[in-house]
Amino acid sequence: MCENGIYEAHGLYKWYGRKAALNGATFSVQPGKLVGLLGPNGSGKTTLLKISAGLLTPSGGSVLIDGQEPGVYTKSVTSYLPDRMALPTEMRAADAVSLYADFYTDFDAGKAHEMLNDLHIEAQDRIGAMSKGTQEKMQLCLTMSRAARLYLLDEPLGGVDPAARDYILQTILRNYSENAALVLSTHLIGDIEKALDEVIFLKDGAVLRQVGVDALREESGQSVDEYFREVYRC
Repeated sequence: MCENGIYEAHGLYKWYGRKAALNGATFSVQPGKLVGLLGPNGSGKTTLLKISAGLLTPSGGSVLIDGQEPGVYTKSVTSYLPDRMALPTEMRAADAVSLYADFYTDFDAGKAHEMLNDLHIEAQDRIGAMSKGTQEKMQLCLTMSRAARLYLLDEPLGGVDPAARDYILQTILRNYSENAALVLSTHLIGDIEKALDEVIFLKDGAVLRQVGVDALREESGQSVDEYFREVYRC
């Protein structure tokens, strides 16, 4: 078990040709924290999460999850929600639950079925026939039905209608333990900031600032959303 953060980046770089998607990003996230990964489009959020999930290889620096670089072990303790549908569209919801149950020993199929039912997603609903928002809700239910040590959520509210956002937020809050950390990227800061412990601001692939939400509000006299708009104003 890592004595420092459960999730760390040290001088992390990712180059695409001459363009740096990540430019020396460095941070540490402690267990029990719900952290917002914030920044404008192109700031490196999705690239960071994909490297952390083992889907991309960094050009330099490192990511450590529970003290180890992304690999077989880290995938066993990390539950990752991608920014787009990652399951075959011919699958039904029940097939997706069965797939996760086969792949992950920490997956709770009963919890997944309960959450899907709450969101009116039927077991026999085919993924390809679902709306984008319904697909995203289904993937989130699967992701949060694991008893992971680290949850990485890439835009979990992106395609979700406002009426379902409160349920989604409660789903996120109820289903990760104090021994786990949860990091999510979002543009819908006003909807999520009440649940956040900390925020990491990314700009041009580097960490502009990591700060506690309460400390930021006290120091700036602004909400996280207001502070974000000021810092990244065009």
